[in-house]
Amino acid sequence: MTTVSILPISDANGERIYRAIAPDKQSTGRTAGEALDALTAQLEGDEFNALLLI
Repeated sequence: MTTVSILPISDANGERIYRAIAPDKQSTGRTAGEALDALTAQLEGDEFNALLLI
């Protein structure tokens, strides 16, 4: 099982974005869902049996 954390962060302009982090991959998005979608696109097949922590 892959553990995924999603954290709110500020970008260079001070706007809130979200970073989704797995042990060896990460992504960002304007929403938590967008960040998670970008991360799942990087994970292969069965690798995404995840526990999601927001």
